[in-house]
Amino acid sequence: MNDDYLWDKTGKPDPQIQQLEEILGALRYQPKPLEIPKDVSLPQRKNYFPWLAIAIAATVLLTILAGGIWLRVRTRDNTPKHEAQVGPPPRVEEKAPLPVDPKPDSRETVVAVNKHRSRSSAPVLSKQEREEALQAKEQLMLALRVTTEKLSLVHKKTQITNPANQIKNQHRVG
Repeated sequence: MNDDYLWDKTGKPDPQIQQLEEILGALRYQPKPLEIPKDVSLPQRKNYFPWLAIAIAATVLLTILAGGIWLRVRTRDNTPKHEAQVGPPPRVEEKAPLPVDPKPDSRETVVAVNKHRSRSSAPVLSKQEREEALQAKEQLMLALRVTTEKLSLVHKKTQITNPANQIKNQHRVG
């Protein structure tokens, strides 16, 4: 048997192969054009493209509108507008220097200093209230110093001297 005949029909054919080809020849593929009967109607395909285009355009328009509103709100200048006043310049009154008393001993001294500051909006404090305020200030300053030291310590501990062992942004997946 010649294998070339099986692949490209060259060479001498085998009689058994020829007989098999004749038997199966009736089942060979025969191309025919597709014929659709006239009584069968095909369903019409609906065209959704115009509606899809309108939906996409509306989405883009709403996105642009929302972005514009967001930018306007973010960049809005809430400071009041100041207008220049036309006229003579305002008069500047010179104030006498305040009396300096390193440690006021009584409420009268504090009241006298505050009376001298006629335009000041600072509240009048008694000696006890002033001492409490100073103590609160000292406590706050101490708390800020401790916090600063703790943050500095944390920062130093997180800085690894060998960057090869450093793992950044480690998150658990799953």
